[in-house]
Amino acid sequence: MDRGATATPRPPAPAATNESRGKTMMAELDSPLHALGFEMEELSPSGLAGRLLVTPTCCQPFMVLHGGVSALVAEALASMGAHMASGYRRVAGMQLSINHFRSAALGDTVLARAAPVHVGRSTQVWEVKLWKMDPSTGEKGPQIAESIVTLLSNLPLPEEHKNAGDALRKYASKL
Repeated sequence: MDRGATATPRPPAPAATNESRGKTMMAELDSPLHALGFEMEELSPSGLAGRLLVTPTCCQPFMVLHGGVSALVAEALASMGAHMASGYRRVAGMQLSINHFRSAALGDTVLARAAPVHVGRSTQVWEVKLWKMDPSTGEKGPQIAESIVTLLSNLPLPEEHKNAGDALRKYASKL
């Protein structure tokens, strides 16, 4: 640029939207949930909650929510909660039991809530419930599934994974 020319000022970059912040958060918290489009709404050691729009990616051939996706949501939420509740120690799922009561169809939104049933020194048990959302009111509708997840919670955290809880610490206070 020659000395006489002036640079045209660039407008400031647009602020990140809530949607883009939410996607960034989910990418950091849990890659599989992020890939399915799960959106976290609550994140603490005493409970987690979020929503999932049922898209073709998470449907089985009859175009309803795949039971494995429900199980994935349950295990992921329970694991995040247990990790926080253990003081960010390493946790590992030992057992997952899930019952499906109703289906959620393509286009439905599913609400998932996880809460601790037992937080002990060596094990934790979390209950995760899923409901279909009522599209007219946005309120929780019929329950579609319920699971119990049992986790070991006293495992040592290997040095190479010492930062495993950083994303949880970062976002837990923000929701």
